[in-house]
Amino acid sequence: MPIDPNFQTTRQLIEDHGEHKVYGPAEPPLKFGIHGAVVAVDFEVCIADGVCIDVCPVDVFEWMETPGCMSPNESGQAALEEKKADPVRESDCIFCMACEVQCPTQAIKIIQP
Repeated sequence: MPIDPNFQTTRQLIEDHGEHKVYGPAEPPLKFGIHGAVVAVDFEVCIADGVCIDVCPVDVFEWMETPGCMSPNESGQAALEEKKADPVRESDCIFCMACEVQCPTQAIKIIQP
């Protein structure tokens, strides 16, 4: 299931994480919520393949340790993911859409302000 495109209205803003917002629910270590409001990554949908990190021309993402986080793998089975791509520099996004287009699970949503 891809990221909810309406997450900013259907989920509650629960915290600021560095330079970006986090929308809940977040119940570590099992759930980490959606990170980012401009470059949003649903950590429960993300399979941590790193393609977003590889294709981003302005280095918006960094790996974030998420020990114990369960997410679907490429075949839809539950898998333990020890890290996720966190949009720590979402303010640097140039809206090229490369990460959103290349994400195999549609875990990323770009929302231009």
